[in-house]
Amino acid sequence: MRLLRIAMLAATLFPLVSHAMLGGAPGAGTSSSPTTLRATPQSSIGTVAAKTAAAVPYTMRESRDANGVTIREYVLPSNVVFAVTWNGPIRPDMTALLGSYFPTYVSAGESRARGTGPLVEGSDDFRIESAGRLGRFTGAAYLPRLMPANVHPGDLQ
Repeated sequence: MRLLRIAMLAATLFPLVSHAMLGGAPGAGTSSSPTTLRATPQSSIGTVAAKTAAAVPYTMRESRDANGVTIREYVLPSNVVFAVTWNGPIRPDMTALLGSYFPTYVSAGESRARGTGPLVEGSDDFRIESAGRLGRFTGAAYLPRLMPANVHPGDLQ
């Protein structure tokens, strides 16, 4: 039991190096090489795959670190990360993940009572949805002004 407490304390105090920075260029990551996947809007999934790569609104890069945190970065053709999602046993390093949007995340968390459920806050500039409990954390952060047309927040997994 004591070892578990020490491990949880270490995971909290020494967050992982993140893979992407919201609003910036995609990162290379420090874990195994990320898997790059192409994504298309929901409305075109059933159509014939005759679209060119230029018609694809974004690329999704997925990577997993040594602690099992999966980070997906959604990248525009202009090489800008417009959204990131995470899922894993611990929360990733939010400072590195959100970059210049981290202070907005902190102020959103401070404005609500602790332990009252998921954090869902945002504006036209930045949106965050984060939830979790010990051993299972999920979330998404995105920039609505940069999201491609026909891509909805629900499309981000």
